[in-house]
Amino acid sequence: MTETLLIVGMAAAAVFVAVLLIEGALRPGYDPVYHASSALSLGDRGWIQVANFLQLGVGAFAIAFGIHHALNSDVAAVLMAIAGLGAIAAGVWRMDPMRGYPPGAQSGTPTTLTWNHQIHDIAGPTTFLAIFGACLALAGRLQGLWRVYTILTAVAGLALTISTLIAWRKNARNTGLIQRALILVYCSWIVLLGVHLL
Repeated sequence: MTETLLIVGMAAAAVFVAVLLIEGALRPGYDPVYHASSALSLGDRGWIQVANFLQLGVGAFAIAFGIHHALNSDVAAVLMAIAGLGAIAAGVWRMDPMRGYPPGAQSGTPTTLTWNHQIHDIAGPTTFLAIFGACLALAGRLQGLWRVYTILTAVAGLALTISTLIAWRKNARNTGLIQRALILVYCSWIVLLGVHLL
């Protein structure tokens, strides 16, 4: 059971990154350097990214249970479950059209945001901060290079989370690029940790 849970979690993280990169490259009017990953939930093909968020959430629950069984860390398991809830919430409550996406949306940020968008704005940082906490909780249960890698992942993840929030607030042209680096750091850690525990 532990092996199955770890594999499901690893697969979900890998699929999330793959779908994000492929959809970001193929979607008309979408700029992966500028637009956030959540913008892919909008438009006619938005259901693909919505499903991607949901499967990531389920995968986070699986990896949470897998980590609990493999490393006996209740704190890390709860934090990964919170990350899963955040991913699911990000899929259920979509962001508002803005910043030129989908095509035809206004170029800036609306002065009034819907409650869907406001919930979405909470879900994203919650997910990333929960994974950051899980890294710290697990670092003490890992040995050698794995402990170092997990701590470095936490540090890089926190720095990129803050950078993403600042870039988003400033409507920076590289917001999407910074966020993708953040997603890649955390999803890579999930996949590699799963391989290590297997």
